[in-house]
Amino acid sequence: MRFLDLFILLILIPVAWAQAWSQGLPSLSHGSSLAVAKENDFLASPKGTFSGGFSEVGTNAYCFAIWFTNSVNKTVVWMANRDKPVNGRHSSVEARLLETGNLVLVNQTKGIIWESFEFPTDTLLPSQPFTKNPTLVSMRSRGTYLSGVYNMKFDDNNVLNLIFNGPLLSSVYRPSSKVSVFDSGRTPNYNSTRKAILNDFGYFESSDNFVFKATDYGVGPKRRLTLDYDGILRLYSLDDSTGLWKISWIPVDLYNCHVHGLCGENGICVYSPQSTCICPDGFNRNDPSDWSKGCSPSFNLTCDPTKLDFMLLNKTDFYGNDLVTYGNRISFEECRNRCLSDCT
Repeated sequence: MRFLDLFILLILIPVAWAQAWSQGLPSLSHGSSLAVAKENDFLASPKGTFSGGFSEVGTNAYCFAIWFTNSVNKTVVWMANRDKPVNGRHSSVEARLLETGNLVLVNQTKGIIWESFEFPTDTLLPSQPFTKNPTLVSMRSRGTYLSGVYNMKFDDNNVLNLIFNGPLLSSVYRPSSKVSVFDSGRTPNYNSTRKAILNDFGYFESSDNFVFKATDYGVGPKRRLTLDYDGILRLYSLDDSTGLWKISWIPVDLYNCHVHGLCGENGICVYSPQSTCICPDGFNRNDPSDWSKGCSPSFNLTCDPTKLDFMLLNKTDFYGNDLVTYGNRISFEECRNRCLSDCT
């Protein structure tokens, strides 16, 4: 059931009588509303950890969102219909923002009929179950709430995967295909459960034996587990004194250049010493502001072997793009000739 089908009490146009609640409202009931463009109109969780209201995502464009109250620049952990700003008139149920960060809609008997925890965007919060159906979807780029190209979800073998889901290709980059899921400690064939959860101490556990804990493990900091726009899954802890986030866990075996699609088609990821993207000689970047769109040749491709040749790229591998594998080692010259004779 979609957010717009149920969240029918919010009026998306400013109303004359809407007050500027400096402390936030504990709930919205029939006849109440939130003004779109007023920063002081928002819901607040019981202890004030989370706030919920309309967040500006573009020029005169707003989406209903939940964010950590004390974080700098409103760190958003959930957003409704982020690709299509909320629009429409609504009525007849009550909304409550819980201290866990879960936005719930309740009926007349106080039963929960919808909750945001079942529809995550790019972030999991402590106590938020991650099960069979949900998918985490990264942002498209830093500071942009549009859906990106990286996903986290359980596959049909009940293994929690990180996936590059690009416009032309899709591939799993964690667990690594270089080792079997058994060697990586996962248990696909002996497990029929799909459930993962981050607890209040900073410990994450998945039913496929993927586990980790925060470097600041224990009760205290507010935390979030976010699939970032660069495809890396990171656990963050909030410093209440500054409102800033610090990384409290990151996969030690997953580096930026291991993330598929990071530099786009024909792009090359290099370390110098930080990871960055470059185009091969003779290729140009397609979009100066977005490496995920890759590189294109500055020359006309042809199938004429007399007009083609190859260049050597040291320590470079277009991993996962091999057209064919030969059992025996072959010379560079033979490899070159076979490629020139095959237009694919």
